Amino acid sequence: MKNKFALSFATLAIAAFPATASAEAGDLQVKLLGTLVSPDGEITRVDTDIVGLPADTQTKANDNFVPTLAIEYYFSDNFSVETICCMTQHDVDAVSGLPGAELVSNAKVIPATFTAKYHFDLGAVRPYVGAGPTYFLWVGEDPGAATLPLGVTDTDLSDEFGVALQAGFDVDLNDKGLGLTFDAKRYFVDTTAQWYVGDTLAIQTKHKLDPWVLSAGVSYRF
Repeated sequence: MKNKFALSFATLAIAAFPATASAEAGDLQVKLLGTLVSPDGEITRVDTDIVGLPADTQTKANDNFVPTLAIEYYFSDNFSVETICCMTQHDVDAVSGLPGAELVSNAKVIPATFTAKYHFDLGAVRPYVGAGPTYFLWVGEDPGAATLPLGVTDTDLSDEFGVALQAGFDVDLNDKGLGLTFDAKRYFVDTTAQWYVGDTLAIQTKHKLDPWVLSAGVSYRF
């Protein structure tokens, strides 16, 4: 009786999980994700200020939700390299000193990122950790509404290298390569912001961006 019960229990347990095919060297995985980008934007240093900003001026970049595409190549069953493709847009507002003042508008950034990932094989669920370099490329930023009355004509954010740490897990839905994926990245990257009045540099500040990037979506491995 005990043997029959154990066999029945094992059968039910196996049936509860889909048939899966483990990742192998040479596999390519494509992920379509919904992604929350939540940057900091804190001022860490003021280098130039000819307009007299309040001493306690502090800033914050707004969150944004964007679609992203990730492409991952497996060099072995447990080791892969992944890159992502997306563009995200943010405003930078003052949260103290000039609370609510928009300082940067419609800043668009491409976070070019490559991460090396190690996967733990737990069957249908495969957790992973990763890390790698990133390069934040700003392709458009406008003076914020609050800076226009000061005569600001141009705003620039510097492109910068940084580092990304990553953790998440993939869930196989069948043995054909279809799955779900959940991913969290923490970036460590800064930028220098400059506001110009004509050809004159009026304000220059250093900002800590350090965004959290949280994603979930579907994957297909082939």
